[in-house]
Amino acid sequence: MWVIIPILIKLDSSGRVIYTQKRIGINSGFFTIYKYRTMKEGTPDIPTDEVSNSTELVTKFGSFLRRTSIDEIPQLINILKGQMSFIGPRPALYNQLELISLRKEKGVDVMRPGITGLAQVSGRDELPIPVKVEFDKKYVDSFSLINDCRIMFITAKAVLTAKGNK
Repeated sequence: MWVIIPILIKLDSSGRVIYTQKRIGINSGFFTIYKYRTMKEGTPDIPTDEVSNSTELVTKFGSFLRRTSIDEIPQLINILKGQMSFIGPRPALYNQLELISLRKEKGVDVMRPGITGLAQVSGRDELPIPVKVEFDKKYVDSFSLINDCRIMFITAKAVLTAKGNK
């Protein structure tokens, strides 16, 4: 799979295979997140839900990668580097100032960001930022192995049914 996915990305569109982006991590510090590229080169560096024509910018194979969440696999590198965990608040983009500010205010930034989290399984990008931060805060306040297992189960179910994936 590690060999096939990059080949399919390159066959589908020109550009890099791995997409890197500046994100906010633990204690509001910056780090570089890794993902398989799903959008055309030159796409604006803003949250997907803020792009008016995002469906036109997603490549054909990128749509499959997103639907199956395979585009997230390179984040295992971030986990190995200690920048992320499997479960936690999704890392904010460097330019999501309201989200960063609210998370810092609520003490959410003390947690390492995750590939999936409570806000992800509770509505993902459809949630307004203040609601997303409340889910993040609830996760931090009730952090436990049992809750992480529950979130991982819900995430696996969502991935297998392609629920909520764009």
